[in-house]
Amino acid sequence: MAAGALGKAYDATWGRAFARFYDRALKATEENGLGEMRAALLAEARGRVIEIGAGTGVNVDLYGPGVEDLTLVEPDEHMAARLRERVGRGARVPRRLVEAPAEALPFADDTFDTAVATLVLCTVPDPAAAVTELARVLKPGGRLLFIEHVRSADAGSARWQDRFEKPWRFMADGCHCNRDTAATLGASAFRVERLEHGKLPKAIPIVRPLISGTAVLAS
Repeated sequence: MAAGALGKAYDATWGRAFARFYDRALKATEENGLGEMRAALLAEARGRVIEIGAGTGVNVDLYGPGVEDLTLVEPDEHMAARLRERVGRGARVPRRLVEAPAEALPFADDTFDTAVATLVLCTVPDPAAAVTELARVLKPGGRLLFIEHVRSADAGSARWQDRFEKPWRFMADGCHCNRDTAATLGASAFRVERLEHGKLPKAIPIVRPLISGTAVLAS
């Protein structure tokens, strides 16, 4: 088997297993604080909402009454298959699943009021391009709500993240444990309104540093 075909076969096998395992792997983290963080943040969503990297749909039932419709974007076919099971279940507002990369969103400019990214900018191949796309599809004055694990502010911890970045990326289906997402947001068209630093509960040290908050697009 050619190297390219072997790589695709591996990606398909591991991607399917990772999608099946994902919710169970995060169960303790969700139950010990992350779920509450998600719910508090998503209560701020308003109007037409786009969520990138929606994964298996952990956020789907946490959106508040201010949401008019919800577009869930997920590029991974195995994650999307599990997400599809949740999209229509007990839907209070219209929901749709779109399989597309965050760096190339198939929507017109100025379409959405709110964008959501939770534990996704660590994984997209080009996070700056993904944030630029979110700015494009948001209306002027639109808001980005985010929760992301990030590069540690402690130099020693950051060095460990750098050392383990490659093996972690291999095991965690493309997740980069050392991404400086705060810097990416700071260099974008968004103005960060609120940025809180914390820790991802019940997580291993290289993915424990966490940021959450909101950013607004200039009107």
